Amino acid sequence: MEILPKMNLSSLENKLQEGKYILFFQADWCPDCRFIKPSMPEIEKEYSNYTFVKVDRDENIDLAQQMDVLGIPSFVAYDGGKEIGRFVSKDRKTKKEVEDFINSLSTDSVK
Repeated sequence: MEILPKMNLSSLENKLQEGKYILFFQADWCPDCRFIKPSMPEIEKEYSNYTFVKVDRDENIDLAQQMDVLGIPSFVAYDGGKEIGRFVSKDRKTKKEVEDFINSLSTDSVK
């Protein structure tokens, strides 16, 4: 998984212009982030059409605030530079919930 360096929103939007991305907002101290972390390699493999990018919420606190990502772990999906969905809350997320979120992205983009 790619790790996002400290970055502002404008730089991030520029980076995401081409391709499909899922931003994984997390922090090392977060117990709910540690809960989903072991499932992430399997999720990445299953959804290889996306580039997964780990965003350390503490390192990128301003970016998280600008994007209204107030709870972690959270996931924000982009396709061609446009946000196409988000799974953002302070609740613990299961592997199935993350997969359901990603599956919902493909049905939305068909409409």
